[in-house]
Amino acid sequence: MEERKLFTSESVSEGHPDKICDQISDGVLDFLLASDENSRCACECFITTQRLIIGGEFRNKKYNKETIKPEIIRIAKETIEEIGYHDAEIDFDPTSANIEVIMHEQSGDIAQGVDKLGAGDQGIMFGYACNETAGNMPLAIVIAHKLVREATNQRKQGLFKWARPDMKSQVTIDYSDEHKPRIDTVLMSIQHDIDYNEHEFHTYIIEHIMKPVVTSFGLNSDFNVLINPTGIFHIGGPHGDTGLTGRKIIVDTYGGYAKHGGGAFSGKDATKVDRSAAYAARHIATNLVGAKICDKVEIQLSYAIGVAEPISISVDTFNTNKVLENDILKCIKALFDLTPGGIIKRLSLNKPIFKQVAAYGHMGRQDLDLPWEKLDMVDQIREYLDL
Repeated sequence: MEERKLFTSESVSEGHPDKICDQISDGVLDFLLASDENSRCACECFITTQRLIIGGEFRNKKYNKETIKPEIIRIAKETIEEIGYHDAEIDFDPTSANIEVIMHEQSGDIAQGVDKLGAGDQGIMFGYACNETAGNMPLAIVIAHKLVREATNQRKQGLFKWARPDMKSQVTIDYSDEHKPRIDTVLMSIQHDIDYNEHEFHTYIIEHIMKPVVTSFGLNSDFNVLINPTGIFHIGGPHGDTGLTGRKIIVDTYGGYAKHGGGAFSGKDATKVDRSAAYAARHIATNLVGAKICDKVEIQLSYAIGVAEPISISVDTFNTNKVLENDILKCIKALFDLTPGGIIKRLSLNKPIFKQVAAYGHMGRQDLDLPWEKLDMVDQIREYLDL
């Protein structure tokens, strides 16, 4: 018997410890950009039981390392409260937690290269798009994101009884028939109150979250279900596990369906090509697919610290291209300025827009008006390629 072709992606909610850190880091970045669009920032967080450490580097014309501290503490507390944490015994209480800020001003060695709009670091970045979903994203990660977003929304609306902020989802798709994918398994782990009714809790998840989300994609509802497979999930958030900024990079991008260069996004201003070039590569990829140049495509960019132009640009259409890949590469070089300065200008990356993508994915977000998701280069691409 031939083995089935299965692929799995996961997502986590805004209450996951790592995502708390991502949101605080990007909240700090947005705050700095709101007061000075030329701000520099590399902010990272560590969170555990009633302890939060926020550190990194920054540069801002209004704030120094002392005056920024109370603002960062305020941002952290407000972020955690918005998520819904308030209990030190089972997850986190921002009002009584020990919050430490260790921020210093950006190194002059880094600044001298970045101020000339060279790349803030070396590295490789990938962007991907496919025509599998309306947002040009792989199906499994889109469903995984929607599951935890829907569960979180219902929790915040008071509809999802006993649910708490820490959640994870996992979606396995059967691609044995590539023209008719099916959902094989949906897994959700959701923190809950101690005095919950397990049967009612599980039934609600299946009937009001899993099935509505999956069928909204026109897919089968007879999938395998796993809910809190270890049993009770009462203690969660930072009290259940530590969190770090930048530890959910595959959740942030394509769910493992495409390559990732390794660099995280959150807390970094756009001079850091880990972030800006990944967005630029995604912008190119989704416009190529939107222009019907290919059904799927992966773009790789590489940079050297202090150097503006990318060291290399690579294109892989997985044999779905309608024109030669060499011509696609020429089109990219002709139409897209891939220097950090060019990317920042084209995608307006000096604006405070980043905290909103720190949870539920940076790519394919049709619920947000993100510049790197706009299909604003489709006509130019088709014209250049004489289509």
